[in-house]
Amino acid sequence: MGPASRFVYDREMPRHLLNFLVESFDLEDFDLLPEGRYHNNFDFFKFPDFGKTWLKNEPLPPLPYRPLEAAPDFYSAIRERDHMVHVPYHSYESVIRFFEEAARDPKVTHIKVVQYRVARKSRIMNALMDAVRAGKQVTVFIEVKARFDEEANLTWGEKLEKAGVKVHYSFPGLKVHSKLALIIREENHQLAQYTYLSTGNFHEDTAKIYSDLGVFTHDQRLTREVARVFSYLETNKKPRLEFEHLLVGQFNLRPRLEKLINAEMAAAKKGKKARIILKMNSLQDRRMIGKLYKASQAGVEIKMIVRGICCLVPGIKGWSDNIEVYSIVDRFLEHARIFVFYNGGKEKIYLSSADWMKRNLSHRVETIFPIYDAEIRQEIKDFLRIQLNDNVKSRVIDTEQRNAYKQDNLDLTIRSQLETYYYTKRNMEPGA
Repeated sequence: MGPASRFVYDREMPRHLLNFLVESFDLEDFDLLPEGRYHNNFDFFKFPDFGKTWLKNEPLPPLPYRPLEAAPDFYSAIRERDHMVHVPYHSYESVIRFFEEAARDPKVTHIKVVQYRVARKSRIMNALMDAVRAGKQVTVFIEVKARFDEEANLTWGEKLEKAGVKVHYSFPGLKVHSKLALIIREENHQLAQYTYLSTGNFHEDTAKIYSDLGVFTHDQRLTREVARVFSYLETNKKPRLEFEHLLVGQFNLRPRLEKLINAEMAAAKKGKKARIILKMNSLQDRRMIGKLYKASQAGVEIKMIVRGICCLVPGIKGWSDNIEVYSIVDRFLEHARIFVFYNGGKEKIYLSSADWMKRNLSHRVETIFPIYDAEIRQEIKDFLRIQLNDNVKSRVIDTEQRNAYKQDNLDLTIRSQLETYYYTKRNMEPGA
């Protein structure tokens, strides 16, 4: 339950009917959005092309992530090193295999996952039910307050419970938005943990159109703390040990972000190089915006890629003139959150489920996780470089709110999503 966020209605609706609905739903004029008769714009995804294929985007079929998809021993591949998949450029098959392998592997004892949004037809959910039938302990935390997906989540919750999955539901007044999965496996008479941390949901359909990053790891620095998050979700008891590597909402997330910004400010005041690169969906939190303004005034170079809401105003002389903000809207929905802090040349790189909005930083269980693998760190930096150089689909957010497309002196046109696809394809070539 919550207040109405908007009321879309047919502008031809009789006034007396509109007045009745406004009164019934306790709406204000600000909530009303008059539109045409047809409101379900989602159906445009299925709009026919009438054979005019030249008007459509060129096909970019997902690329198989062979180090995992073709691995003869899935878990051995993750033990050897961390792996990152970048959907929709990479296929989502590695993530699906993570669960399907666990369901049939006799050494796997436990599977835990947070379900925020999930496909209506989901191989992942089917794998969880198969795992229970195979005698494994499966725990799923379902966030039933996921906007637009409440019904689907409740439906899956009922199916999972009937199959024998241990299902935990929402906390009152608090959304769980972390994108985590944990597998526990018996190896050499000990329990080994494998985790998948992501910026996106476990959703096979949106993985085809949302740009997200996900990391598979056996690194105990991360797996142990992911297990601690699941313990909190299952018991609602505060962990006895503090989170050292993960930044977790309701615990250390906001103060650690502020500490990272403060460190860049301190370096800048000493005349040292200081830089922050942020990529997210939305920026609205007043306190974090204030910190970024102060960092700019201290001399920190700040570059941001914010697809949606941006309440920070860049380029104000003496106030935010060290801040650049860009927005990229293209064929894939930019959904990954990436935070990079220069840290005296030893960059700290994080991926996250959280935007910098008050609701994310104060009223949700979110997870921000560090990237330790050198190859993955370089891939993320290359991806950000490509996006910051976009001169086709990138808009410059400015003080006048013109938000015009970026103009530069390059002879080469750089459409970042196409460049990222072919960058990924080159990296997948043998010997790359």
